[in-house]
Amino acid sequence: MTQPSWELSGFGDEIDADPIVQVAVLQALGASAIEVRSAWGVNVVDLDEDQLAGLHRLFEERGQTVSAIASPIGKVSVDEPVEHEVTRLGRAIAAAHALGTTNIRIFSFYFPGRTPDAARDDVLVRMRALADLAEREGVTLLHENEKEIYGDVPARVLDVVESVGSPALRLAWDNANYVQCGVRPFTDGWAQLAPYVDYLQVKDALAADSSVVPAGQGDGELLRTLTALRDAGYTGYASLEPHLSDVTSLGGFSGPAAFGRAARAFRTLTDQIGVTLR
Repeated sequence: MTQPSWELSGFGDEIDADPIVQVAVLQALGASAIEVRSAWGVNVVDLDEDQLAGLHRLFEERGQTVSAIASPIGKVSVDEPVEHEVTRLGRAIAAAHALGTTNIRIFSFYFPGRTPDAARDDVLVRMRALADLAEREGVTLLHENEKEIYGDVPARVLDVVESVGSPALRLAWDNANYVQCGVRPFTDGWAQLAPYVDYLQVKDALAADSSVVPAGQGDGELLRTLTALRDAGYTGYASLEPHLSDVTSLGGFSGPAAFGRAARAFRTLTDQIGVTLR
């Protein structure tokens, strides 16, 4: 029987602003892919053609593939016009095409001053518009569960993916973010969401204070999730997003040493269940 194998990736800008350093550290940790959120301190949707071409050359020279574009699409108020995020998604898609990936991470909108129910229709209109563009451009949107957006807890994540009903809208699973919303990720969400999960983001968190910790050291039920993925025949990416040093509304930072600690903690879990990371 062939040992299951997943492709290890990581958010390069959690390591350093310089993509050369990002790739060097990821490769030292055995990661063959990179998730691109920013380079040289510039968000991926704001990189110009020359910068994207330079990144592409670097990745090709070093033999590093791109697992996903970690875009900020949908991490804005639902009160913004529909066209606002559709336009920005166009730039994320251009980055995806330039860097050789079809995966784009997105979110499902903040709704300041409203209840989730009151914001639902506006959220779904915008998610449908994003999915329409993704379908036309041949990319896959990976919705990340995130605190304070519409799709923060399993029931509303399921609502988004099933109501939009697009083959271009799938899920990125983040255990730590669920913990920070008071959810037991595997117990409360895995069974109903598993059919839509195409991508794993790796971090963990403590329920007591929402602090982020290395994989397996928190309350994210990560080992149970990984085991279920293995048993389901998952062969996709596992992308490290440790958030161990600093966290903002648009991302986090770890630095090379903490990023390495997070990678080793994750590999300890995959070794336990017989999954090879490449």
